[in-house]
Amino acid sequence: MHINPHLFMLARPPYLIVWDYNNHTQYELNLDYSTRLAQLIEEPEQFNSSNTIDCDFLAANILTLSKQNTVEWGWDELSKIFHIGTKNIPSEQTPNDVHEWSKQYLDHCNEVLAAPAPTAMRALRPTGDLIVLPSPSSSPASSLVRSLFSRKTCRSFNDDPVSLNDISTLLYLSLGHLKERESDSDNAIPEGLGARRSSPSGGGLNACEGFIYVRNVSALKPGLYCYHSDQHALSLVNPLPDEPLGQLLCGQHFINNLPFGLFITSRFDALWWKYEHSRAYRMAYVEAGHISQTFQLIATALGLNTWLTGALADDRVEALLGLQDSAEQPLFFVGCGQGDGQALCDELNALINRQEAR
Repeated sequence: MHINPHLFMLARPPYLIVWDYNNHTQYELNLDYSTRLAQLIEEPEQFNSSNTIDCDFLAANILTLSKQNTVEWGWDELSKIFHIGTKNIPSEQTPNDVHEWSKQYLDHCNEVLAAPAPTAMRALRPTGDLIVLPSPSSSPASSLVRSLFSRKTCRSFNDDPVSLNDISTLLYLSLGHLKERESDSDNAIPEGLGARRSSPSGGGLNACEGFIYVRNVSALKPGLYCYHSDQHALSLVNPLPDEPLGQLLCGQHFINNLPFGLFITSRFDALWWKYEHSRAYRMAYVEAGHISQTFQLIATALGLNTWLTGALADDRVEALLGLQDSAEQPLFFVGCGQGDGQALCDELNALINRQEAR
């Protein structure tokens, strides 16, 4: 008999709260159950199939019949609990199509809007000494300013392909090791860490990498590809799955005809190689955010619409990218293509219009 390695315990009188953060279940243990669990943690071989408490533990997966494999984690348990505990978030019902997604999303928004919004903290601060700033200038970098003004989240794409040239530009300028910056180094940079990207990276490690989802790109076979940022090249990892893209992104089926997307991953092993404390885990998401924004601005400058999400069916995505039980993990997805620029898909707009017409 073995203790589930994914248990986290909190003292919340009068109970001990036991949370299985891998399976998203939690239990309140009274004194008898807490005492028995402590005994089994010390000596798992004490398990007794005639003991009701022991059988309850086994049924709840607090005890397991076989030893469970766990990913070797370089940081402390806090970052591991957060990462695993926020993966594969259970849903009462994952939408099967865009109509189900639209209804669930609108119901959720209506439920949220039924409660008063939190008061902005800045509204509570004194404003008597406000210093009004001059109008911003767009002249120093007019093309960047135009991209910043134009970028918006689009949820309505058509089937037009994205060109391979645009893909090359997007990947090189967001994730590639820029040859134009090869001379931008000094003696303090260790050998092997001199590569420079357009976005900042914690410790200069370039811990984020990219895998691309290709459904409709000219001169490129549909599939999932790994981007080799040091060589500016692609390698095929897997063909496209039978299920639509929305199924990999927690039922967001309005995105099923997206021609191209980028899964941003992070090499945790690279981060904890340099930073042996879990605060560095925050930097993985910060770096992914930098890359996502850079990708969107480049896509906007190329005349493409963009969409992004952090809602991933983690286990399925990891399997498709070949990252099961790996220290490299997918964190975010950003896609682009031709569309009408609408923030809401047609199905959700139609549902809203029907509700307003009542």
